[in-house]
Amino acid sequence: MIKVIKSGVYSSIQDFGRIGFAKFGVPLSGVMDSYSASLSNRLLNNNPEEAVLEITFGGCQLQFEKRTQISLTGADFSPTINGNHIAMNSIVDVAKDSVLTFGKRVFGVRTYIAILGGIQSEEILKSKSFYKGISIKLRLKTGDVIPYRNTNLSGQIKFSKIKIDTNHFSSSTMSCSKGPEFNLLSKEQQKKLTTQLFTISNDNNRVGYRLEESLENNLESILTSGVLPGTVQLTPSGKLIVLMRDCQVTGGYPRVLQLSETAMNRLGQKTAGDTLKFWMNE
Repeated sequence: MIKVIKSGVYSSIQDFGRIGFAKFGVPLSGVMDSYSASLSNRLLNNNPEEAVLEITFGGCQLQFEKRTQISLTGADFSPTINGNHIAMNSIVDVAKDSVLTFGKRVFGVRTYIAILGGIQSEEILKSKSFYKGISIKLRLKTGDVIPYRNTNLSGQIKFSKIKIDTNHFSSSTMSCSKGPEFNLLSKEQQKKLTTQLFTISNDNNRVGYRLEESLENNLESILTSGVLPGTVQLTPSGKLIVLMRDCQVTGGYPRVLQLSETAMNRLGQKTAGDTLKFWMNE
């Protein structure tokens, strides 16, 4: 078991989400950065889509009540075990009763922790991802315990590591394609949308990222239509909202762009004040 000594800003259990349930109004949910999350599992030879701990802005403390191996990928918040620095993007041996702590931010927003053999939490609608109204919890709280599989550690590779693509964290370019209502925009609006630098506002979370800069909007509202994580909506005020993993399945704002999976993962590692630029895939 893992005991949550300190829950941090926003820590949760996530996998790759509830695929196939949108017709029932169920959001996809799942990891905000599937690139980093899958790497953490691959290091341990887990299923790449196994549930992981998603730690937003560090700040948490976790105690491992039995020996295991873990890997940490994604954002670097200077992790330590029992006060000793541990490497990101590598396999880490964790002794019984060890405490994992996060410190100063180096880069990124969300850290992913995979546990050898996987997390044994409740699965609802084919997913262990936390989501309000579906899972029992919305986020982890101090005092929670997280079960994980008993795994024989003999013969495990202890020194595997990977080299990450640093552009994943540093690049502000978000690849995208035209949304269903893109061609309703004027040529001038289209050009501004795909050339201007946009800033992420303080209004950002797992549901959506609202951007600071405005785009003139003279479009009429549309009939409620399907939306996906990565859909960029243009609101009546001219503000843009990029829908994220916990977004609703329908919406009534014009859908002007659709982000690629790569862009979604990059955006999941950005926060308020960071900038981005939409790059159109031809």
